[in-house]
Amino acid sequence: MLEAIQPVDGHAAVRPAGWPALSIQKAHERSEAFGLCASARPDYDVLSNTGLALKREQNRVLCAHAMPVMETLHEQIINTQSMIVLTNAEGLILHSIGDDDFLERAEKVALRAGANWAEDRQGTNAIGTALAEGCAMVVHGKEHYLAANRFLTCSSVPIFDPYGNVVGVLDVTGDHRSYHPHTMALAKMSVQMIENHLFTTTFQETLQVSFHGRAEFLGTLMEGIVAFTNDGRFLSANRSAQFQLGMPLAALRAHTLSSLFQLTSTQLIDRARGSHEPHITLNLSNGAVVRARVQFRRAPLGGAQRLADTHVSAEPVARAVVAQSAAGLSRLAYLDTGDAQVASVIAKVRKVSGKDIPILITGETGTGKELLANAIHNDSPRRDGPFVAVNCASIPESLIESELFGYEEGAFTGARRKGAVGKVLQANGGTLFLDEIGDMPYPLQVRLLRVLQERLVNPLGSTRTIAVDIAIICATHRDLRELIAQHRFRDDLYYRLNGLVVRLPPLRERTDLSIVIQKM
Repeated sequence: MLEAIQPVDGHAAVRPAGWPALSIQKAHERSEAFGLCASARPDYDVLSNTGLALKREQNRVLCAHAMPVMETLHEQIINTQSMIVLTNAEGLILHSIGDDDFLERAEKVALRAGANWAEDRQGTNAIGTALAEGCAMVVHGKEHYLAANRFLTCSSVPIFDPYGNVVGVLDVTGDHRSYHPHTMALAKMSVQMIENHLFTTTFQETLQVSFHGRAEFLGTLMEGIVAFTNDGRFLSANRSAQFQLGMPLAALRAHTLSSLFQLTSTQLIDRARGSHEPHITLNLSNGAVVRARVQFRRAPLGGAQRLADTHVSAEPVARAVVAQSAAGLSRLAYLDTGDAQVASVIAKVRKVSGKDIPILITGETGTGKELLANAIHNDSPRRDGPFVAVNCASIPESLIESELFGYEEGAFTGARRKGAVGKVLQANGGTLFLDEIGDMPYPLQVRLLRVLQERLVNPLGSTRTIAVDIAIICATHRDLRELIAQHRFRDDLYYRLNGLVVRLPPLRERTDLSIVIQKM
């Protein structure tokens, strides 16, 4: 029978609201049926290194997309006596990262790579029970069936592939005395990121529609993504799309592009190509009006994949977004949700709004640097101009120069017939946001410095000099002064960029985390 949560060390244990007690009860009944003894020492059978390597290879796509997300999540919860675990669909742990001292404690109960945490092996636990129930699960302290595991609190979320199949679990485990009610929300957000990566990779050569009711949420976790064949047959939709369309994946399979978005694939692509804005307006079948970006990919000669020439760019590393206020609400005001550190940052950037002072945003990965940059733009006199975001770490070094500054026809082998407008020129009249500026190649920093000093651009292969009017916002998670000392970043460029330097706190330091999660 389910044992009520009891204090392990004399401290009261309080069940967070909304925990599925019935699911825990059912899990205990299954554990008893498996013949497990709650007080006995369990069998901690762990795969050999060869066996683990084979399992990782079998799940290489999942691991490739999950590991960067796990590292980002770890940055948010570091030094909280916790760890992050990735399993396959059978509950076998593929990878884990966390605080060293807690990893040592977890090792004693075989919470480590190569161990299987399915219910028939470990009894009631968040990983195994989430797989058994097919939904997110928190198992706290004495809710674990095996006594050996009762020092843990675990929050697990199943990971689904684009076809609705469970492919693994992401779990955040910590000491039961330090459970934080926001842990599950962070785990769910991380899983949504992994699922979106799996989605876009799976359907990278298909017609995709990314949409949201508010344009500023395109390119974020909140955008819905639907994939279609070139003739408009439905392939799949991510979680956000299912929510916005009001139908689960099974129901959506009966639909087409025309029934969901009220136009054919040809009409959709023509509208996107003919638009002078970085997004278009679409009407959903449920009557909602959304902003959307359209993309389709093809495999050109040579086998490399690239975006087809749609006017509405969906490149993840560089996109132009015309920022818009929501119901007249200031974007900066929208970001101010009660945390004193964030409020101080907002007050500082407001003082320089419209004064042509470069802003450098620092902070760990995942703190919302691009959201802040977008908000700064939207509260500035340039709000009606484009907001162009470029991730300097994501563009190959061989391509970043042409991406930033553009090129003329015939500038290099493989160049488009009519050339291309670079991101700097795309931002003319608006704001250029250079994310991860610390990763910009050193030789290219000279060209960027000239743009900042002279406000002039020379596309590759061109003798023309084009004047540009842009505001500059940069962001980095690196210590630029340290990079300067290592001769990896120019000190004169740093001088040009740090007109105002602000730091965004990591999520673990924020006092308004519950409100932030609700908004996301």
